[in-house]
Amino acid sequence: MHLTLDEAQAIMQRGQEEATALGVPMNIAVVDGGGHLLVFARMDKAILGSIEIALAKAKTSVLFNGPSENLWEFCKPGGPAPATEYTNGGLIPYAGGIALHGESGDLIGAIGVSGGMPVQDGQVARAAAGKSEQ
Repeated sequence: MHLTLDEAQAIMQRGQEEATALGVPMNIAVVDGGGHLLVFARMDKAILGSIEIALAKAKTSVLFNGPSENLWEFCKPGGPAPATEYTNGGLIPYAGGIALHGESGDLIGAIGVSGGMPVQDGQVARAAAGKSEQ
């Protein structure tokens, strides 16, 4: 199974709706299972520096098959693999990246969101992915 363009656009739309409800303009990237961009939106007045961060959060989630913030436990100072965030062309170990799985549980893509505080980015990513608050 793979992530279709229509599915990616629906994910993007849910993310934009949640960001609008929060009143925080976001950069939102949806990638396929290989980490390649399917759709991207930069909401009006979203922080330009967050474009690459949104893409990196999606990539981080695909490469590690989970929420981007899970990487922090490995790469933080004193963690078992400090500086892991500098591998793979740069990773982001903060909230805002969510891996997407198909019906059979296989990895089909990810969403990456940036533009607000990490907690806001995570909230928008979870809403976009159709996941409840954690």
